[in-house]
Amino acid sequence: MDSHFNTLSAMQSPLNEAAIHPELFASVSSDSDGHGKPPLAVRPRNLEDAGLSELYVADLISKHLFERGVLDLHEVTRCVALPGSIVESVFAFLRDEGRAEVRGATPTGVLRYALTERGRLAAQEALLRDGYIGPAPVPLAQYTALVARQALQQQGIDRDTVHAAFSDIMIRPEVLDQLGPAMHSGRATFIHGDPGTGKTFIARRLARLMAGGVLIPHAILVADKAVHLYDGGVHEPVDDTQAEVSLNASLYLDRGHDPRYVLCKRPVVVVGGELTMDMLEVQYDTATRIHHAPAQLRANNGMLIIDDLGRQRMRTEELFNRWIVPMEERRDFLSLRSGQHFQVPFNVALVFSSNKHPHELADQAFLRRIGYKIRFEPLNRDEYTVIWQQECQHNDLPANDALARFMIEDMHGRLGVPLLPCHPRDLIGLAMDRLRYLGQHNLTEEALRWAWQNYFVEPGAAGEERDS
Repeated sequence: MDSHFNTLSAMQSPLNEAAIHPELFASVSSDSDGHGKPPLAVRPRNLEDAGLSELYVADLISKHLFERGVLDLHEVTRCVALPGSIVESVFAFLRDEGRAEVRGATPTGVLRYALTERGRLAAQEALLRDGYIGPAPVPLAQYTALVARQALQQQGIDRDTVHAAFSDIMIRPEVLDQLGPAMHSGRATFIHGDPGTGKTFIARRLARLMAGGVLIPHAILVADKAVHLYDGGVHEPVDDTQAEVSLNASLYLDRGHDPRYVLCKRPVVVVGGELTMDMLEVQYDTATRIHHAPAQLRANNGMLIIDDLGRQRMRTEELFNRWIVPMEERRDFLSLRSGQHFQVPFNVALVFSSNKHPHELADQAFLRRIGYKIRFEPLNRDEYTVIWQQECQHNDLPANDALARFMIEDMHGRLGVPLLPCHPRDLIGLAMDRLRYLGQHNLTEEALRWAWQNYFVEPGAAGEERDS
C-alpha cells in the first residue's frame, strides 16, 4: 500500500463532519415530533412493523435464554433490541407452547424467564438451523429501502467542501477537482501511479467527503437466516456509547431510531492483495452456523477500496468481471449456504488503486465502465519542501530549508530519484532512529545520507524505492 501523502493529518484531529453536513446526522437522530426530520428507521410497535414472524422472534429469544439461562424482561428486550410490548407477546406464545416459564421477579417486580426442557430442545433445534444470537435482524426489504434513503448521492459534494476537507494535506488542486466529481457522482474510480505517490493515503481520506451518519443493522434476515452485517472493525459508531445506547433504550420508548440499527460514520472497507473471490460472497462459519456479510455489503452507503490491484491471487479480469453488474445496476447478487439466492443494494463508492497503468489490467470495454481514471504523479520541488517542513514539525525538528535543498538537489536530483510524498516521512524517520540510538538530537546531512543508504535497495538507481 502507498504511504502517506504527508503527515499533517496524523497530527490533527479529524474534521468535524457534523459541521460539514449537519443535516445527515439530524436525519437519523431527530425525533419524529413534527419539527425535525423523521427517523430513517422508526422503532417498531409490533411484529408487523418489525417485519418478523412470531415464531422467528420466539426462536431468537429461546437462543438467548439457552445461552444465558434466566433473564428478566428488560434483559431480553435489550438482547433482541425489540420493544417490551413485542417481547411480552412473544413470551406469552412461548409459555402457551410450554417452551418458557416464569422464574420469579426482580426486586422491582420485573418477571424473570427461563426455558423449560421442551424449550431447551426447541432452542437447540433453532441453533442448528441458524447459529445467530444477537439483536433481531432487519428484513432484507427494509434494509434495501434504508440504503436507498442513505445513498451517497443524496448528500451532494461541492468544490468548497472538497478543498476544505483536504486543506491540511499537500495535494494538487487539479487532482482534488477530479476526486470531487468522482465522489459526488458515485461512479467507480481508478487511482493509479508509481508506488509512494500517495494513492492509498488519499483514497482512505476520501472518507472525509462522506460526512454524516448512517444506520447499520446488526444483521439482515434472508429466508429466515440472519446474515451478520455490523462489524466493529469497520463500522464506527458516531460516539463510543452509541452501540450500547441503542440496546439499552427504555422498554417502551417510541422516539428515535430502531435500536436494531447502530448509528455509524459512513464505512470505509479496505482490501488489498489478500482479497479472494470468496471474500466477495456470503461467508458461512461451519463452527458457529452463522452467515457473515461480504466486504461490499459491509461497505454499503460508504466506500470500498480495492488496494494493490493486480497483486491478488485471482486474475485481475476475474475480479473486474465480478463488479460489472454491481457497477451498472447498483445491485449485487449473493447466496446463502443453502443455495438460496438473494439481491442486495450496491450503494458503494468503489475505488481501485494500483501501481500499474489501467491498460495493463483491463481492456477498454471494462475501463469505460469506470467513470474516473486519476493518475498520481511525483511531486515538484515546492510540494516536496512543504511536506518536508510538515514532517520536521511532526518530529519537533526545526524546518531547515538547507536540509530540504540538500535532499532535493544532492540526493534525489543527483541520483535521479523522483520526489515522492512518502520520502520525507520515511527518510526523516530513519535518520531520527539513528540519532536516538547515538543519543543525538540534531538532524544532519550525515544522518540523512545514512537513512538514504538504508532506505533504497540500490541507492543510485532511480525508481528502486520500496513499496510503502
